[in-house]
Amino acid sequence: MAKKSTSVDRRSDSDLARIEALNMSRNKITEQIEKVIIGQKEIVHELLISLFSRGHCLLIGVPGLAKTLLISTLSRILDLRFSRIQFTPDLMPSDITGTEVLEEDRTTGKKVFRFIQGPVFANIVLADEINRTPPKTQAALLEAMQEHAVSAAGVTYRLEEPFFVLATQNPIEQEGTYPLPEAQLDRFMFNIWIDYPSRNEEMEIVRSTTGEYEPDIVPVLGAGEIVDLQRLVRRVPVADRVIQFAVELVQKTRPHHPLAPPFVKKWIRWGAGPRASQYLILAGKSRCVLDGRFTPDEEDIRASAKSVLRHRLVTNFNAEAEGVETVNIVDKLLDVRP
Repeated sequence: MAKKSTSVDRRSDSDLARIEALNMSRNKITEQIEKVIIGQKEIVHELLISLFSRGHCLLIGVPGLAKTLLISTLSRILDLRFSRIQFTPDLMPSDITGTEVLEEDRTTGKKVFRFIQGPVFANIVLADEINRTPPKTQAALLEAMQEHAVSAAGVTYRLEEPFFVLATQNPIEQEGTYPLPEAQLDRFMFNIWIDYPSRNEEMEIVRSTTGEYEPDIVPVLGAGEIVDLQRLVRRVPVADRVIQFAVELVQKTRPHHPLAPPFVKKWIRWGAGPRASQYLILAGKSRCVLDGRFTPDEEDIRASAKSVLRHRLVTNFNAEAEGVETVNIVDKLLDVRP
């Protein structure tokens, strides 16, 4: 028994050292991003939380808020392969996953098929305006998100880890779009809304982007280090009371559940499923590790609740008639004390 305890202690000491190292790396990542991106600190923090939780993000924001620049900059800082896919109505599944081409061996004359990898074969994939392509093409990306693999002609090709998808949507233009069904939205860990910058931030953006300044980006973490840190997040212990808080918060979103408050029964048609509880705990683990702490508390769950729940709640006619949005409901749930 003594040997087992010593082994656990050594592993804990090693994990604590890694947590401290990751906290320092986060500060370095933030410093590098601030060379290019003005403001949006909480957005960057949530992207890192999702990355280290092995989750994917759906970003909502009007054009011109530097979504693409933020993501490409993050890939350079993390020394990862970056790929951008511009989703259009005529995009085909093979344009994402790849396609087979028939090639002839000049020496033998024999013809063979060779698989040409598509843009999904990268570490960070930006799916720009994902709702502009039909569901069949959306599903090709979403399958890769879930399985971390692509199947073609009966052969399965594993995607290189880490694999992180960031999809964007424009909240203004809805004509000619194909909104993601709830089952597909559930594949995204976070739904992050990017707001306009403040006056001072916008002045700094204009000042820095209309001059000759070229930021020098220095990579902070590599792919192998990120995979190790993702494993570290999974090993973070969580108290039963924190798990209970996360599970009960999700259960309260279900109108037919005994814990559901009256306003949920009035405004929500369908609540969040168990995947929301899982993502709340994973987000809590990542958040505490990035902050240099060894275990999450209820405040870590609260901090990620909006991003995890806002796209998993389906409102009814009463909510639409009263102008109540899902984020308002999450706010009210967080205000409810047991």
